Amino acid sequence: LFVQDWIPRKSGKILNIASTAAFQPGPGMSVYFASKAYVASFSQAIAYEFQKYGITVTALCPGPVRTNFGIAARMQHPNGFLKDMKTPLPGEVVAFGYRAMMKGKTLVIQGGLNKFVANLVRFIPRKWLITFSAKVISW
Repeated sequence: LFVQDWIPRKSGKILNIASTAAFQPGPGMSVYFASKAYVASFSQAIAYEFQKYGITVTALCPGPVRTNFGIAARMQHPNGFLKDMKTPLPGEVVAFGYRAMMKGKTLVIQGGLNKFVANLVRFIPRKWLITFSAKVISW
């Protein structure tokens, strides 16, 4: 929509909101997890396509954020695994994403633990990962 106007200027920035859910299956919330994987993949692909025009695309992948998401998603125990975690406020996530976008980063994961887990899941057998994800999601 806006890209056609940005091409002649050779500048523009897009910030898409994905999630650490993009890196693993999510039983009970499969559409949400799959859509976040789509956003992350799509963002990386169009970042490559648009780089020759000076346009950057950033996919922000926050982990859990201090909101009422679990209640809205009708999770059995909406804050079960989060109650002992230090989760960021929405404004902190926004600031992190904005800084990453302004630096032209393509895919960013907020928080050391989130980065660790997003990379770790690549090495865990899928059956174990799905079982663990189901327990965390309270499915």
